[in-house]
Amino acid sequence: MAERAKPHKTKLIETALPLEVISRESAREKSLRHGHPSTLHLWWARRPLAAVRAVLWSSLVDDPSAHPDRFPTAEDQKTERKRLFGILERLVVWENSNDPEVLDEARAEIRASCGDDLPNVLDPFCGGGGGPLEAQRLGLPAYGGDLNPVAVLISKAMVEIPPRFAGRPPINPRSRIGFKTWLGAQGLADDIRYYGEWMRERAWERIGHLYPKADGKTVIAWLWARTVQSPDPSWRGHVPLLKSGILRKPKWRSKPVAWVEPIVDRDTQTVTYQIREGGTPMRGIIGRGGGLCVATGAPISLDYIREQGQRGLMGNAFIGVVVEGQKGREYLPPPELPDVSEPDWKPTSRMLGKAAVNVPLFGMIEWGDLFTNRQLVGITTFCDLLKETREQILKDSRSIRWEDNGTRLRDGGLGGTAYEDALITYLAFAIDRCADRWNSLSRWNNVGEKIEGVFGRQAIPMVWDYAEANPFSLSSANWLGQVEWVKKAVANLPGSGYGMVWQKDAVARVKETYRPVVCTDPPYYDNIQFADISDFYYVWLRRNLSDIWPEELATLLTPKQDEIVANPWRMGSKENAREHFEDRMFKVMEQISQNQHSKFPATLFYAFKQQETRGAGVSSTGWETFLQSLVDARLQVTATWPIRTEMGSRMLAMGNSALASSVVLVCRPRPEDAPMETFGGFVEALRSELPGAVGLLQEQAIPPVDMAQSAIGPGMRVFSRYRRVVEANGDTMRVRTALALINEVLEEILSEAETDLDADSRFAFTWYRQFGHDPGPFGDADTLARAKNTSVSGVVEAGVAESKGGYVRLLTREELDPEWDPTEDRRLTAWELTQHLVARLDASEVRAGELLFKAGERGYQARHLAYLLYEVANTAGRTEDAVAYNSLVATWDSLLLEARKAESPFQGIFDS
Repeated sequence: MAERAKPHKTKLIETALPLEVISRESAREKSLRHGHPSTLHLWWARRPLAAVRAVLWSSLVDDPSAHPDRFPTAEDQKTERKRLFGILERLVVWENSNDPEVLDEARAEIRASCGDDLPNVLDPFCGGGGGPLEAQRLGLPAYGGDLNPVAVLISKAMVEIPPRFAGRPPINPRSRIGFKTWLGAQGLADDIRYYGEWMRERAWERIGHLYPKADGKTVIAWLWARTVQSPDPSWRGHVPLLKSGILRKPKWRSKPVAWVEPIVDRDTQTVTYQIREGGTPMRGIIGRGGGLCVATGAPISLDYIREQGQRGLMGNAFIGVVVEGQKGREYLPPPELPDVSEPDWKPTSRMLGKAAVNVPLFGMIEWGDLFTNRQLVGITTFCDLLKETREQILKDSRSIRWEDNGTRLRDGGLGGTAYEDALITYLAFAIDRCADRWNSLSRWNNVGEKIEGVFGRQAIPMVWDYAEANPFSLSSANWLGQVEWVKKAVANLPGSGYGMVWQKDAVARVKETYRPVVCTDPPYYDNIQFADISDFYYVWLRRNLSDIWPEELATLLTPKQDEIVANPWRMGSKENAREHFEDRMFKVMEQISQNQHSKFPATLFYAFKQQETRGAGVSSTGWETFLQSLVDARLQVTATWPIRTEMGSRMLAMGNSALASSVVLVCRPRPEDAPMETFGGFVEALRSELPGAVGLLQEQAIPPVDMAQSAIGPGMRVFSRYRRVVEANGDTMRVRTALALINEVLEEILSEAETDLDADSRFAFTWYRQFGHDPGPFGDADTLARAKNTSVSGVVEAGVAESKGGYVRLLTREELDPEWDPTEDRRLTAWELTQHLVARLDASEVRAGELLFKAGERGYQARHLAYLLYEVANTAGRTEDAVAYNSLVATWDSLLLEARKAESPFQGIFDS
């Protein structure tokens, strides 16, 4: 039954947030490695914990406006918000995530707003477990659910297991000596490392001979290239498919480039390989369109390579080894290797759905096909050792007389048997980390000089040259390294509080949880096919943990039919996939609307990028289906916050606009007496309210690449407050139409900013839209200049353009004076300032910040112009310019910090 609606107190998240700090810490978190919970086990599309923590805390804490008796004036409320912001700003810093003083302060504010009856926090799409983990960290009852068993086990390992054994000392004999206080999960973590080392010693005894040294040095990786029979009949043998022969690409030229060169012997018709240092590396001989025969130069089509793979004729060439030398990595030609027979076991389940769209085309059909025999022998040896390790753990726990009634971990056990189950679970995660790196799709990173796992992105791509790790080295991708990642992640978990995670669909989890506060990151339409690609891990987890987690690992592969994702491979068509997603998402949103705790809003992270154009408007199927489900379920958006969750290096990739922000939608059930509105009234409301919202977004330095994404929230806040928006023909407006209108009004708002520019800049902007930096006819330029209330000679005098030989063109940034000073420019333009800021930013943020301070208040015109120019450049396919203008806005906060440091007569302009 839905809880009867009661008057609610406005929460902080519905009024204000310190977005700059939250975004900064969220982006910084992506660069953190050792000890971060995300390193326990890979899961895709995790939200930064800083963002989750901030959103959850501010959803529970009252906004000062909710207490007019205590904060009667706007100034009183502003002062109190500043105090709350201070707590939140300390709370989101990663280094403070387990600080008792910071956490106690944050928890006290939650209790002040909620009383002693703390609400149940639920993430029904818990994925990597961030939602339940942060709820637990804040001292709240934490619940999670997911249909995917891999996600469930990861989440259980983060929030269920550590509190069970919190504060206990380790059981291993090495750590029993001496006196030490073991806080949280530290004892558990210490045992993970000890038994990981125990497994390594026994694995070395069994298979160490399969990993010989090279030139007396321990091998880090063996390097391989796939081969096919040359399609040229004049060459009888196989030839390599090398995407890149570069083994070392030093950043700072401290070492020479290292590369592999195929040596063609035409007499014996064989190819051997030599390692070269310095000189000019050979170019890769295969790409997306196919390759070339290194022996004859004959083309090798992709269809031919696929046909060879499907017939089982694709081979492998041993092209070199990486060893640990006295001065770092060394590269040697391939030595002799021992033969390895087929393993006794390998995963035979077939790849399905999205996982099957690439590598199966080359003959790799089953999950076991992704591994070489030696890799399989290595992984299965560690798998087999789990049984012996379990026996050793139980023996050690009994030796210290740890009370044990035989109850298993899954049944709530707290004794030695349950502890054994816990340790084996974490060691199985270390095996999963190894499988990610010990396969024939793992590549050698020639910049970092390390092995990269198969999941560089949320897919399983084909790799032509790959690296085979040495489990027994002390370098990249070795066994102990993976154990250490798991150990450090566990040691940094809160290890306290209550947490529970079930393998159930989202509707059931929301329905079964008593008055939940929902904070979740729902699936992004068709972006990631979790069930398909997570089978990579599931086949190993099922082998290793099915006796510990029999219910979660009962099926041959992960459940797929009920997964809330638009999967055309599974559903038969894109339309069926869309209907499946919208129907299932509606049921989830409907359950949230009915069951959400009435005192608190639900918060939904969403980061699906708008990318489709249909008809006269712009819309996104991913956003449309998600938002339609939300509106149909009678949820109303009460606030929206764009939080930058990606590192700056990923904000824009060359040639590809990478989404940098997540939009957090704050929702409450829409009142039953909500009004209706006409088409015209809705558009009028958008034009009235969206400009202020867009201005706030720009003040938060939302990058232009994310502006359309971020503006969806304020637009939907208007649309979702109506029970119904009636179109001219009497039909109810759909979200698709609303999104198109939101984008149209956004374009109007951004275009209106052009009218605030000086005349020369208006000329330059319009000229750039038509010609870019190419020359155009003088007559056209003269006509345009007159229309903009300037002249060609004027824009030339302003340093904006060049007029020569009957043509006019805008000056490029390379032609600008690097010592230009805006305080000495008698005809200063926003265009000129924008270009100079971009040029200085290429040199350093410090130089750009110094220029920004000299520009004074005119600097903000440059930021507005950068928004406009990004849209033009992105639409016209001028990628380099789009990257430049987006970067200027994205780094605006950093430039302001640099500007504040500069000495200038404009002191105080940037202090607000």
